Amino acid sequence: MGIAEAFAIFVAGAAAGTVNAVVGSGSLITFPTLLAFGFPPVVANVSNNVGLVPGNFSGAWGYRRELAGQRSRLLWLGIFSVLGAVTGAAALLALPAGAFKLVVPVLILASCVLVLVQPRLSARIAARRKRARERAVAQGRAARAGEAERGGPVLAGGVFGAAVYGGYFGAAQGVLVIGLLGTFLDETMQRINGAKNVLVGMVNGSAAIVYVIFAHVNWMVVLLIAVGSTIGGLLGARIGRRLPPLALRIFIVVIGLISAIRLIFF
Repeated sequence: MGIAEAFAIFVAGAAAGTVNAVVGSGSLITFPTLLAFGFPPVVANVSNNVGLVPGNFSGAWGYRRELAGQRSRLLWLGIFSVLGAVTGAAALLALPAGAFKLVVPVLILASCVLVLVQPRLSARIAARRKRARERAVAQGRAARAGEAERGGPVLAGGVFGAAVYGGYFGAAQGVLVIGLLGTFLDETMQRINGAKNVLVGMVNGSAAIVYVIFAHVNWMVVLLIAVGSTIGGLLGARIGRRLPPLALRIFIVVIGLISAIRLIFF
């Protein structure tokens, strides 16, 4: 690995850490970068996952104010995140490498669609919560405490499914988690985004443990992405909200499409 390649991977890690803290699609930047430099898809995915873990937690730390009062909820949902992540990581290691190369382009394209539709999804979630609150007020009742705190079994199952996906590949899993939390919890989007950062960090951290023990990890790549994503996670939590959302989404989708095309045709 030359100096130019190392610098490009570091910059991609910083960009991914920023994007993960704000949107949750950073792997669509780092994963294609590693592919472009000739890393095998599974090695690129595993090393990318391990490297992004510090950025996940630095992003969560940046949202610590929004996390106040969510400890019980995150402990409960974190159980399903860890179980799902281990399941997804085990599937990645158990299936042949050829299966990953066939499945990932589909996952990348689906992730691109999720990135594009997230603004509309967020608007629908906000409208749904508003209507639910209005109905509760009209009927003279309050939301059930347990449901408001944890979101119920359907949310837990959805978080588990998103974690399986995250353990296997994970690009845009943050978008999935935001959609799930926003649908089932009566919280502001900023508090939901903070919770998303914690849960995605748990998923990537759990999968990373499996990868380190059982898979081939390129530790130079991990180091470059880890340092970059840590810096990016802190920046994303501070100034990422000021980035033009449309420009950010278009950039992520373009990178994702290039990656999918490369996997399919090369």
